[in-house]
Amino acid sequence: MRLLAAFPDRVLAVGDDGGVRATFEGDVQCLASGEYGTYCGTSDGVYRSTDAGREWHHVADVGDVTAVAVHGSGAWAGTEPSAVYRAADGESFAECEGLTDLPSSGDWAFPPRPSTHHVRWLEPTDDRLYVAVEAGALVRSPDRGETWQDRVPSGPYDTHSMATHAGRPDLAYAAAGDGFYVTEDGGESWRTEADGLDRTYCWSVARDPGDPERALASAAQGPRSAHDAGSADSAVFRRDGLGERWERCDGLPGPEGLLAPSLAAVDPGGAVAVTNRGCYRTDDWGASWRRVDDGWPAALASERPRGATVP
Repeated sequence: MRLLAAFPDRVLAVGDDGGVRATFEGDVQCLASGEYGTYCGTSDGVYRSTDAGREWHHVADVGDVTAVAVHGSGAWAGTEPSAVYRAADGESFAECEGLTDLPSSGDWAFPPRPSTHHVRWLEPTDDRLYVAVEAGALVRSPDRGETWQDRVPSGPYDTHSMATHAGRPDLAYAAAGDGFYVTEDGGESWRTEADGLDRTYCWSVARDPGDPERALASAAQGPRSAHDAGSADSAVFRRDGLGERWERCDGLPGPEGLLAPSLAAVDPGGAVAVTNRGCYRTDDWGASWRRVDDGWPAALASERPRGATVP
């Protein structure tokens, strides 16, 4: 397994032998991979690798990139101020216009910088594209960014990440600052499912490739305990089905001192958790974890991860 982990100033590669090395350096904000390659979003655009992060090429000068995603429909990028770009061929990005024409856009604002807002997450599926704006809305497009559907009253306000599954196209999870949300009708309606979560500022979510109802989520008490090293207090939770009680995962560092981990599914039953204390893998959907890095950089102990992917 080759794991790529994004941090504010670098992308790390963790090899099968546990060796850790920087494979990209820059102002890193997000990371994703898929059939068109691996994409890194930075303050000066999008970088792409077609060899699992060994070499990178600048492919899009679209400004401050805060979200990337890869799907059969192409590579996607979201920016601050909020805009969405698509590269149908994986390389030539063009803006999907009209996002900020939605009626709710007047309410969008990022609390630390209320004069602006940005795309926090992109979740493309075969049937629709979800776009999470931080903060204020989770919106959708039924036609790959040609037209837009505004937020719905029951939806999350502050979505940080999402997870979907091709086998259940209308099922989606949203890890949000205002809780953990589930839709079973493609985003027409949402409900919260927080039984067992002792902290509900949710950050990252992954779903089991072998079972769309199994989920992992990272969560904290609030923004400071998710993002501030001085008050870090985060945890990872697991569950095996819709409506079931969440259980806190053992075998990971923290909660004290743990910044919000980034999660990524690997294979049926398998996932990784990238933390400020190292990288971990589970093969039993969070029931147990083992560390997979050998020699974690001390400088990252106070840095929240920006993303994780297994190319």
